Amino acid sequence: MFITDETIDRFIKEDIPYIDLTTHVLDIGNRIGSITFTSRQNAVISGTDEVKRIFEKLGIKINSIIPSGTAVNAGDVFISAQGTVESLHMAWKVCMNILEYCSGIATRTRKLVETAKKINSRIEVVTTRKIFPGTKELSIKAAMDGGALPHRLGLSETILIFEQHMTFLGGIDGLLSKLDDIKTRAYEKKITVEAKCREEAIKLSRSCVDAIQFDKISPKELGEIVYDIRNINPAITLIGTGGINADNIGEYAATGVDVINTTWVYFGKPADIGVNMEVSKI
Repeated sequence: MFITDETIDRFIKEDIPYIDLTTHVLDIGNRIGSITFTSRQNAVISGTDEVKRIFEKLGIKINSIIPSGTAVNAGDVFISAQGTVESLHMAWKVCMNILEYCSGIATRTRKLVETAKKINSRIEVVTTRKIFPGTKELSIKAAMDGGALPHRLGLSETILIFEQHMTFLGGIDGLLSKLDDIKTRAYEKKITVEAKCREEAIKLSRSCVDAIQFDKISPKELGEIVYDIRNINPAITLIGTGGINADNIGEYAATGVDVINTTWVYFGKPADIGVNMEVSKI
């Protein structure tokens, strides 16, 4: 994931618009201290790449740091560094926020991926673009650290036709009548269409679409639809989405879909991470 220096600078600037007033008033900024980050839970750590860059910009020397995507146990120290007290306090909260939110996403994602792949080793878990605005880079990176891929990075990337599009085409039949022309306009792109029922899915499976997405269909019904479609067009990609979470992902993985698409990983508790600072022994 390419994250610009401008973005890293913005993260720092958001928390330090001018000075660290508390450290300045206490007159302790030039002292040397150490900082450690410890996971208080079993987690998949994400965001250490960005923390490393923040530390470097603030002149903090890193003693040890683990790569993003690494699983840790409760009590594990995963970052240790040393610098001036002023720099450590400038880095403290912004780094903790990045680590806690990103590690929360990565941990939830890893749980989904492992659960789904125990049932179907070939299934892929992907994440939607329902991300809180302004957090897209870190959120996508965190999901990837957990083992998923982004479903769509934006509207410019893939062709995904929803019911809202078909409203302006005359419904599913109107879309099907235009599919050859649509394919001609985008030869090198795959076309995915969202189906809301079995009837639509069967029609689409007999067309030239490359993938069908199913939104908010129960696992039982979805499994029956997948069975029917495999007998018609075994090569078509099938995607399950809508309300899929840690409690039901096993049922959806067992339906036979190729891909599970979820928003759930982006919304939940941050990982519990502790930060400790001490006077440097050196």
